[in-house]
Amino acid sequence: MLPKKDKTMAADLTSGSVPHFYRDIYDILCPDQQTQLDQDMFIKLLMKSSLPKETLTRIWELVDCHHGYLTRSGVYKALALIAVSQQGKPVNDVVLQNFGCQELPRPSLGDLSDLKALSVRLRREKNPTRLSMSYREVCSRDIIKVTLIPKKKGLILKHVEYEVSSQRFNSVVQRRYNDFVVLHEMLLHRFPYRMIPQLPPKKLVKTADAHFIEERRKALKRFLTLVVRHPNISEDPLIHFFLTFLGRDVQHNLKEQFRSAPDEFSTNRLAQTVEELDPLDTPTQSRLARDLMKHVHSSVSKLRDAADSIKEQTLEGAVDMLTFGRELSWLADMANTDSEWSSGGNETWNHLKKGFKSLHPMFPPISNALAEHSKQEDEDVVEKLNLFLDLLSAYKELHDRYDNSINKMKRKSSSDLSAPQEGEQQERRKHFALHCISMETQLVHCYMNIVGEMLHSLIELETIKHYKIYELWKNMHPMVENMNSADVVEERLGSASPTGNKSPYFPSK
Repeated sequence: MLPKKDKTMAADLTSGSVPHFYRDIYDILCPDQQTQLDQDMFIKLLMKSSLPKETLTRIWELVDCHHGYLTRSGVYKALALIAVSQQGKPVNDVVLQNFGCQELPRPSLGDLSDLKALSVRLRREKNPTRLSMSYREVCSRDIIKVTLIPKKKGLILKHVEYEVSSQRFNSVVQRRYNDFVVLHEMLLHRFPYRMIPQLPPKKLVKTADAHFIEERRKALKRFLTLVVRHPNISEDPLIHFFLTFLGRDVQHNLKEQFRSAPDEFSTNRLAQTVEELDPLDTPTQSRLARDLMKHVHSSVSKLRDAADSIKEQTLEGAVDMLTFGRELSWLADMANTDSEWSSGGNETWNHLKKGFKSLHPMFPPISNALAEHSKQEDEDVVEKLNLFLDLLSAYKELHDRYDNSINKMKRKSSSDLSAPQEGEQQERRKHFALHCISMETQLVHCYMNIVGEMLHSLIELETIKHYKIYELWKNMHPMVENMNSADVVEERLGSASPTGNKSPYFPSK
């Protein structure tokens, strides 16, 4: 409890005078809206201020950490005192009362990324059987970009190279497909009980077309995105090396550096005590989760196929609009070879040609708009579903690897009964594997937010697309009306618009 003299001050900080920045900081420190903040996190927060030790000690005393934690009000008060001290003002009990109803000052805390990472780590250490991460936190771990580099000739074959950038490490490196292959092999060795996404298939560039190369680039980006956002895998030196090493022969150096590294079971501090955390019904829960993800994978695959069809239809529409514009332009530029004999004095063709000349430039903007929307549908809808499907496939493969390892252990134990210590170690490995599968299952549930995110993107994109295309079509309408002869317009409007509107498609407002 805060001392009585601090209660009023702390309560004032929860009123309208509290800046949004204070709430943002609290959400980083306590994303699950817990009512208490660990003392370790508070110390880290104080250190971010770069204030003298004596000042930090004074702030510590004023916000009262004697119970080993802070409340929301205590955090707000600490932020206000930090800001006041950074302004060169004295830190005491009454300094904040001078603000009245004014907004409290914002402290300077520098880059908050390490604070976010520490918050996640402490929460996971406090309860190792819970993932304790939100989807937003998972996505914020890193942002990966993979772009094609113009082809370079090797000794025999042309090799496709990729520029890989990492926001977390502020790095840009060049990698080949085979570099990813070695990374994949090292990850399977290092993390046998974690979800390791598949790599796209290998194919000689001589026989690979532009579509294959682009699809493989997107698949490599998804692979790396899932890896660098994994709570455990992303912290391994192997990932840092792959994303930052600038030397030659990446494959050789990867193998030399990490080939002899032990697997996660041998280095994780929970491995020897995880049996105490493992519920008795874990195998049953694992099977149920496996069945659930199987059905989810099936439905999401169909959603992806439908989204891909929408994207392709949009792209086909873009091509069709170019065809319309091109053919109308050709018709408008045709030489005038008709005669009185052929037309009988009818000026329809000449009238239409003038209309074509004005109308054909209106089709390329529609084509460009549809092409751009097709690209956005691919990035914001199809690729999000592909990312989730890659994760679900990795989850299935994890279960398959676990089943194979258990069968291998059983065969080995039945053939060798003289090594009880090894049997105990195998039993601990089995429990550790189930613990990892539980954590990976929670990670899949965390990623399920991507389906809602995808639906939001789809609805927003389709709304914008149809409204924008509607406006472009609407702009053509007066031109089309001018192209038709008066009797045709009168006949069409009379039959299609009994209400008297000038246009059945674009009614008067």
